[in-house]
Amino acid sequence: MSTEPETTENSGPEVPDTGAEGAGAGEATAAAEGAGAAAGTEAEGGAGTGGDGEATAGDGEVTAGGGEGGAGDGEVTTGAGEGGEGAAADLSEAEAELLAQRIERERIERRKAEKRTPIESGTKLSGKAADLLAAVRAVESGQKPPETVFSEPPAPRRPAPEPVRRPQPVPAEQAAGPTGAPAPTAEAVAAVREVLAAGGAPETLAAQAAAVLGEGAPEALRQDPWQLLRVPGVRPEHADSFARALLGPECAPDDERRGRAVTVWLLEQAALAGHTALELPALTAALGRQGVPGAEEAVQGAIAEGEALVFQDALEEPGRPAAVPAQDGEEDEDGEAERPVRVLVGLERYALAEESLADALARVVNALPKEEASARWESAAAAASGSAAELIRAVAGHGLVLHTGGEAARAEPAALLAAARALGLRAVAACHTADGRRRFAGLLGAAESAVPALTAEVEAPAAPADAPARDTASDAVVTVSGLLSGAEGPGRDAEGALALDLLVVLDAPQLDVESAALLVESVPDGARLVLSGDPAVLWSAGPGRVFADLLAARVCPQVASRTPDPGPLGELVSGVGIGELNQVEAPGKELVIVPVRDAGEAVHRTVQLVADSVPRALGIPAEQTVVITPGHGGAAGTRALNAALKERLNPGPGRFGGFDPGDRIAYSPAPGRTVPGRVVTADADGLHLSCAGAPVVVPRERVEQSVRHGWALTAHQAVGARWPAAVVVLPGDAAQALSRPWVYTAFGRADRHLSVVHGVEQALPRAVAEVPAKPRTTRLPLLLHTQVPAAA
Repeated sequence: MSTEPETTENSGPEVPDTGAEGAGAGEATAAAEGAGAAAGTEAEGGAGTGGDGEATAGDGEVTAGGGEGGAGDGEVTTGAGEGGEGAAADLSEAEAELLAQRIERERIERRKAEKRTPIESGTKLSGKAADLLAAVRAVESGQKPPETVFSEPPAPRRPAPEPVRRPQPVPAEQAAGPTGAPAPTAEAVAAVREVLAAGGAPETLAAQAAAVLGEGAPEALRQDPWQLLRVPGVRPEHADSFARALLGPECAPDDERRGRAVTVWLLEQAALAGHTALELPALTAALGRQGVPGAEEAVQGAIAEGEALVFQDALEEPGRPAAVPAQDGEEDEDGEAERPVRVLVGLERYALAEESLADALARVVNALPKEEASARWESAAAAASGSAAELIRAVAGHGLVLHTGGEAARAEPAALLAAARALGLRAVAACHTADGRRRFAGLLGAAESAVPALTAEVEAPAAPADAPARDTASDAVVTVSGLLSGAEGPGRDAEGALALDLLVVLDAPQLDVESAALLVESVPDGARLVLSGDPAVLWSAGPGRVFADLLAARVCPQVASRTPDPGPLGELVSGVGIGELNQVEAPGKELVIVPVRDAGEAVHRTVQLVADSVPRALGIPAEQTVVITPGHGGAAGTRALNAALKERLNPGPGRFGGFDPGDRIAYSPAPGRTVPGRVVTADADGLHLSCAGAPVVVPRERVEQSVRHGWALTAHQAVGARWPAAVVVLPGDAAQALSRPWVYTAFGRADRHLSVVHGVEQALPRAVAEVPAKPRTTRLPLLLHTQVPAAA
């Protein structure tokens, strides 16, 4: 039994359309989320090597028709090389971040216990929704739910193929999850290894299984072999084989233990694909494709055992009355029509995070009186102009403000932060990556130098006695992970809240529900929160779509920047954002299209561009150029491209687990986080890296799962950072993976020069025009409207 996965940049199967039109609107499919789909197919490309000539722009600019661009004879003009490689985050806070998450979860559990009082709801429901609500209350009281809950057969669904790749197994430290539990003892691992050997499972899973299942892992696996599905990388067919070896004739497809375990596994896979819950028909359809005979009973069993939660959410449009005119035969005893609902099933972990996030956002929205705007804020707004002034005025009177815009629009949050600091407020900005922090710190420095000395007509509020001294401009910009762990930022006050008056979060679309809940819960009462980002980029790697949900919910002011990204690249990317692949003039050869026939030629041309053409013609060295491709697998995925780039740029035997000193790497300290860096050396302690100038040591047992070569990245790995030059590779087998957000994100990673290695023909303009972001099922908008009814 092998658990070696074939990963793509997204880590779970897609379950589309589950949040669109109510219960039954979607079904589980096996396609990977977003840009990761094509890479996992491992389609073989041709062996063509292409010519040796230089790739130039010629007549091959990107056009709305998306045809192949021609390679002319013109030479790419030279320009000053500037900028640096995208820096990586300080990784020393990884364990502290896990500890902070554990503490937050304990607090959420306490808050949940305080809300145990019965809620009078659902009195207007009937049919399946009423039965399901009765089942929830029965489970909460320790009883079995009524059999009628899942008595109706699910609606027939179109079958979908099996997933083409599996999630990457993670080290035991990460497999323990965000609870911060200690690593299992050697004795516990040995006991689990013995059970795995008896069932024919790889003994290398022992450490992960012991970490995930806890102290009683050996007994748990003997009593319920399908618990092996809780280990990342294990699929149902692997667990079935393990169960047959341990249980013998007692193993059966209709075993209720198998049904419960597969239900939880499917919910975990949905979370990896971005969903915080699944609609009931989608879940039962997916269970049927996994060979679970009684899908409804399996879901019922998981709910009864507390392994999953069920929700019924009323489907209402904002501004419409709660009740609609009744149709014939649909009136209840009060003469009102039955309200349409959708039935969702999810894991407690994400349900708690989403509810906690909604509570915290409602607190921030309602805590700050809107009439608080003062002459001090107005003087700051008067000193700014355009969207920056609009943003300052919105923040003056509201606790929560959303700001949208591209790369150039980041100057507006910088102006806000500079104005707030000039007013004596404790203001901090948090970015997704260390490179984003570096770039925003430069914008803040420029903004502060342009802010006139504000002589406040009203004195700034006095800081608490235990508050830390005011930070410098460079300290005012942190990373989200560093802020949550306490490794960066102002620290926390006596109540555990962040010691600040204004928090500006850049790259807000990258917030998943768990990190967003931790962040917003940490905002003190009366403080202001600004979430800023580009809504057109790829969504978070983790479950949820927090920023998009907030924009849709309209519970707070939204300031849309009117500052366009400059130059030909800005024009190109802006067009992609609205679904148009326009022809742009690139007099400085800011854009080059390199047509290729097959994946082999794509790899050859990419190496040629990075190692020769771009450095020679534009003065941008290879270490300041990033290669972006749709996925890890395939003939032109990150693996193939990194192997070719290493052979050209830093050849070596790879004696340190496949790495040599000087190799560019992509390090993943936690799921969903990728930071670039370089290999320094290796010794008995592990692989020594340099990430954003900070030393990082990766233990040797974690190197294989946590470190990849980093000349070529996926778009998800590259989001939040920018490079002077980017080479986007679009091999023919990537056509099905392309979407408008993927193209927008990939093209937007270039500051000065973009080369597109084009082998997908008409699939590129078709993806930009017709393939939007794939939907994710979340509950945040409904929860927000419940908490902030005035915004509904």
